[in-house]
Amino acid sequence: MFRERGIEIKTPEQIAWMREAGLVVAEALSLLESAVEPGVTTRELDAIAETHIRSRGATPNFLGYHGFPATICTSVNDEVVHGIPGDRVLREGDLVSIDCGAVVEGWHGDAAVTVAVGSVSDELHELMRVCEESMWRGFASARLGGRLSDISAAIEAYVRSQGDYGVVEDYVGHGIGSAMHMAPRVPNFGRPSKGPKLVRGMALAVEPMITLGTIDTDVLDDDWTVVTTDGSWAAHFEHSFTLTPEGALILTALDGGAAKLAELGVACALA
Repeated sequence: MFRERGIEIKTPEQIAWMREAGLVVAEALSLLESAVEPGVTTRELDAIAETHIRSRGATPNFLGYHGFPATICTSVNDEVVHGIPGDRVLREGDLVSIDCGAVVEGWHGDAAVTVAVGSVSDELHELMRVCEESMWRGFASARLGGRLSDISAAIEAYVRSQGDYGVVEDYVGHGIGSAMHMAPRVPNFGRPSKGPKLVRGMALAVEPMITLGTIDTDVLDDDWTVVTTDGSWAAHFEHSFTLTPEGALILTALDGGAAKLAELGVACALA
């Protein structure tokens, strides 16, 4: 059913289907992380993802979405999001952000990781670490009865505490469920205690994108690939999650987020 502001509220059974979709995505991303190495093409990564998703009886949700031609997004270096897989060969020292989604019984999962290609600089390792950790700080701030912007504020506060990074504002997280992109928008910046109340059955995709420079972006001539205007490199991490009376459940993490949430002192529904 739906509540205020057009936000879809799922039943426990529907959340269970989303967990199935999330596990397919988690498995695919694990395979892709292992496959990233110098010399591999982004098209080869796309084939790995599609093969795995279909082998699990799921459907890629990116393929054909508003005409998108692939199963995953592969965004390299200064590409922030929505890069199209193709003949590009990954080189030693690159960063590649991989965004992946799947549908099971009409319910969606969506997650992303940024992966180092071979050896990269300490600066790039730190960029990735800060981006991923900020996402988890967002989850750790979420409580039933809290507000959506508690997540946004926690992400921004952590990034700002770690250095002079750009927090991309033009692209944000989103609700997820019977469609991949739904209300509400989930910004990676802002003040706490604003926006919709966090209630049981709400599912959100949280996805910080940060850069080593500007927050400004352009879209390339392919009408998909988003790049930084100053050429600075970017990182992107994403998980879909929900809140239960037992704690948070990271729908697209293999362990449901149990290990990382415990590290942050937060209850996990699977713990």
